[in-house]
Amino acid sequence: MPQGKPAGVRCVQLTADNRCAIFGQPERPAVCGSLRAEPVMCGSDRNHAMTWLTQLEAATATR
Repeated sequence: MPQGKPAGVRCVQLTADNRCAIFGQPERPAVCGSLRAEPVMCGSDRNHAMTWLTQLEAATATR
């Protein structure tokens, strides 16, 4: 996404099963490769992780 990905917008590189279609590829954005998941981020299930990511995106959105 050349202009960046706004909070709440699904990444165009996500597959139907929510995996990165360009994982390990040189065109993968540096910000994606630098994200290091921590237990507090992932929690015990997908719902926790998605809630955490949504809050992170909202907190870092440029207005």
